[in-house]
Amino acid sequence: MSTLLRKQFNDHMILRGFSPKTKAAYIGAVAGLAKYYRFSPDTLNNDQIQAYLLYLIKDRKLAWSSVNVVFSALRCFYIQVLKWDQTRFHIPSRPRQKKLPKLLSVEQVNNLLKAASNIKHRALLMTVYGGGLRVSEVVRLKPHHIESERMMIRVEQGKGKKDRYTILPQSLLGQLRAYWKVCRPHSWLFFGRDKDKPIAIATAQGIYNNAKNKAGINKGNGIHTLRHCFATHLLDQGVDIFTIKQMLGHTALVTTSKYLHTTKEKITTVKSPLDNLDI
Repeated sequence: MSTLLRKQFNDHMILRGFSPKTKAAYIGAVAGLAKYYRFSPDTLNNDQIQAYLLYLIKDRKLAWSSVNVVFSALRCFYIQVLKWDQTRFHIPSRPRQKKLPKLLSVEQVNNLLKAASNIKHRALLMTVYGGGLRVSEVVRLKPHHIESERMMIRVEQGKGKKDRYTILPQSLLGQLRAYWKVCRPHSWLFFGRDKDKPIAIATAQGIYNNAKNKAGINKGNGIHTLRHCFATHLLDQGVDIFTIKQMLGHTALVTTSKYLHTTKEKITTVKSPLDNLDI
């Protein structure tokens, strides 16, 4: 992809307020298409674009989520930047695969947190589970985001660049205070090797994996599992879905409603109308 096209695409995404992560992924997707054909992407046609997507699906066997990123990037590039109409770019959308998150029980989460013996590691994992944070959010927390007077955690510029508040459990506050006394975080609540820089997402993921393995847990891949558990365990406790939606920072209720399919407490207490029959 030429420098001019790259700049044009990047400027468009800046104007739309895309995150650095999204911009990098989109530019990488278009660059991958250009590299595949060894031609500038603005010289390709719809059949070539479709053939490339089929190559990603059939030959490289990329996951739906990965292909969807490429599709979204190409649609943005060709329709919004190059101004192609639907006669030139008409790749059909792929339906989203609805997979329920794999959850840990309350006991398993408890064992996982106990397995994290390092005071900083345990504090990080407890913050993710205790407040339902995304990993990208927990690594960007600063000490002043912990508002102990209100027992809330302020999440600034979360997904979609939205600020929100979530709960600060009493047990988490105690753990964070103990952690602060030992490590004295300053710029970032969870710092990396350099105290002036936040801990890396990959490092946080590694902390979760190590604790999970120590606890002998063989499911729940990814630290995001703790966020899923936060939502589902609250539903099991009877917390209403609107409150959970607010704490998770979801824009649409339908996003939060997926957790209704994973909670078992209400399902197991429902009495079927069949049991009311005299048969």
